[in-house]
Amino acid sequence: MTTVIVILLVVWAILAVVGFALEGLLWLGIIGVILFVGTLIFFFVRRAASRSKGV
Repeated sequence: MTTVIVILLVVWAILAVVGFALEGLLWLGIIGVILFVGTLIFFFVRRAASRSKGV
């Protein structure tokens, strides 16, 4: 599961960089940032839930 999250984070970061590098694709950069942050939040919520189950 962690591997999938890392791959998604890399893909979203690449989309954001490409979007901000090319002026016509600014929307792609914004979507990339939103998806990157959303994936990070998802990862930390799942990690916190799995830690609380183990206790």
